[in-house]
Amino acid sequence: MKKLSLVAIVLIACVLYNCHSDKSKTNGLTEPQQTTEIASDTLTKHLKPFNAKLPTIGLLMYNGVLQTEVTAASDVFAKPSEEGKQLFNVITIAETANPITTEEGLKLLPDFTFNNCPELTVLFVPSAYDMYAQVHNKAIVDFIKEKNKETKYTVSNCGGAQLIGTSGIADGKKIVTWIGGGKQLQKDYPKLKVQNDSLVSYVEDGKFSSSNGNLTSYISALNLVEKMSGPAHRKFVESYLYLDRLQNWKP
Repeated sequence: MKKLSLVAIVLIACVLYNCHSDKSKTNGLTEPQQTTEIASDTLTKHLKPFNAKLPTIGLLMYNGVLQTEVTAASDVFAKPSEEGKQLFNVITIAETANPITTEEGLKLLPDFTFNNCPELTVLFVPSAYDMYAQVHNKAIVDFIKEKNKETKYTVSNCGGAQLIGTSGIADGKKIVTWIGGGKQLQKDYPKLKVQNDSLVSYVEDGKFSSSNGNLTSYISALNLVEKMSGPAHRKFVESYLYLDRLQNWKP
């Protein structure tokens, strides 16, 4: 019986040791996997902190917005200097904190609402294919009016000119809209100096500038970034975006 008890004790000890050893191995595999997952999340490397000392570029959004007219300005102004220095705060703004669905179906989450939007240096006013809801939305129109009091520049792209016209902030100023929309814009807002959209892609008049929209939104953004940071930075941004490839592209 004594020998049997000794054997039993040895067996129990071996089982306990193996269980502990297996558990340690399992933990050893699990922990590095978790660490790898955390290390692979590179989001924090790309987040640009809000710096109150920098000019703030506000990108207005609403449901049905043409996404290029939001992303073009973001593309241009979010680029750092050639030395890697952040030059601007680029923020998105909507009436509420709810996600915005663009005309193309992309969902965008606004950084700020009309109620907590910080002071803006620039406001970009984009368009939608159907502007009826926007020009009849008092909250949007009032927001544009109020922010225009503090902005150094206010920009419209495409049908965003209708919101500028409704707000009355650019009465007596030159403006251009989407190709084919100028005659109606002039009829609806006779105090605007609407330019011939079949000939003019971009126009500026004082603090106001405007474009035909869609990809020409890059023109308004690039012209303004040059005005605010110089020709050298514009050239750097254009090279960053490979725009020279588009300019020289052949089928």
